[in-house]
Amino acid sequence: MKTVKFSDVVTRANTKEDRFNTDKIYYVGGEHIDSNEMKIEKRGIIAGSTIGPMFYCGFKSGDILFVTRNPHLRKCGVVDFDGICSEKTFVLETKNRDVLLQEYLAIVMQSDDFWNYCEENKSGGVNYFLNWSTLAEYEFYLPSLAEQKVLAEKLWAAYEVKQSYLKMISATEEMVKAQFGEMFGSYEKRVKIGDHCSVSSGKSIPTKLEDIKGNIAYVKVADFNLPGNDNYIYNSQRYVAEESAKYSKMIPTGSVIFAKNGAASLSNKKRLTKIDCCIDMNTLAVKSISNDLRDEFLFAVLQSLDISEYVRQGAIPSISPKSIENCQIPYPTLDEQDKYISIAEQADKSISELRKSVDAIDKVIKSLINENL
Repeated sequence: MKTVKFSDVVTRANTKEDRFNTDKIYYVGGEHIDSNEMKIEKRGIIAGSTIGPMFYCGFKSGDILFVTRNPHLRKCGVVDFDGICSEKTFVLETKNRDVLLQEYLAIVMQSDDFWNYCEENKSGGVNYFLNWSTLAEYEFYLPSLAEQKVLAEKLWAAYEVKQSYLKMISATEEMVKAQFGEMFGSYEKRVKIGDHCSVSSGKSIPTKLEDIKGNIAYVKVADFNLPGNDNYIYNSQRYVAEESAKYSKMIPTGSVIFAKNGAASLSNKKRLTKIDCCIDMNTLAVKSISNDLRDEFLFAVLQSLDISEYVRQGAIPSISPKSIENCQIPYPTLDEQDKYISIAEQADKSISELRKSVDAIDKVIKSLINENL
C-alpha cells in the first residue's frame, strides 16, 4: 500500500458542451445530488430548462461528479448516464484503471478523511468552495488493484441492496397514494377544511429564550428530517421551558404540520405530530375538531394535496391559513376512513422496517469505507 497524491492518479475531465447545441439530453445541478450518496440518479432535461451559461461541462456514464461549493454538504457521486453540469461541479475520472479503479475512486471520495480534508481546506467566506489546485493536493493510501477490487465489490453490492430497499419504500408509498386516490379521488361528499378543522400559524420563541431548557418540544421545519420523523413528529432538536413556550403556539398530538413560509417544495413535506409541541412562525398546523374526521385521515388528505398551489408569492412566499380553511376535501364515513387508515398503517410498518434495513446498510457501508481508507 502506498500514498498517492490525488492529481497523480485522477484527472479532471475538460469536455466542453454548448447547451443550446448538444446531443446530450440531461443536466445535473447541485439539487440533483444527494449528500453522502455514492450514486447520482436524479437529473433534469436540458430542452426547455432555464440552466445558465455556466452549464458547459460534459460528462459521460461512469464519471464522478463533485460539487465544489459548500463541501460540508458532501455532494459527490457516480453517474450512469451522459449529460452536462456546471463548471462549479468537477467531472473526475481515474487516469489509469490499471492503477486506480474508478469504482474505488468513488469510495475514496466518500470517506470521512476526504471530506474532512475538503472542509479544512475550503476557500471563501459565505459561499465556501474548493479549488482544483487544493483538491489535487489531497493524499490517500492506494492499495493493490486486487484489494481495490475486493473492497469495491463489497461496497457496491451493499449499496445496490440499499437501493433495492429504497425502491421498495418508494413503491409502497406510491401504492398507498394510489389506494387513497382510488377510494376518495372522486368522492362526492366534500367539505371545507375550516368547517371541521382548526388551522393556525405558529409563533417563534425569542432566540434568547430558546436556550432555557425544559420539557416542551419546540418544533421547526428542520425537525421534519430528524431520524424517525419521516411521516410523524416524535421528537425535536430543542426542548424549551414553559415560560418560553408561552410565546409560541402550542398544538396537540394529532396535528398535521407543514411549512408556511419559504420554498413551495417545503410545504409538501407534511408531518403528523405524535407529541404535544409548540411550533415556530414558519409552520402551519391543521387539527381535526370533528368526531367525524380522524386525525390520520386528515393527514392522508393533506398528503394528497399539492400545498404549493396555495403559496402566495412575495418577498417571502407564504401560505395563509384562510386558503387552507377554504380547501375542499373528501368527507367519507368513519368506516371508510378506518378502512384506509388500516391499509396505511400496515404500509407504514413495512416502510419502517425497510428504513431500519437501509440505516443498517448505511452504517456497514460507512464503516467499511472509513476502516479501509
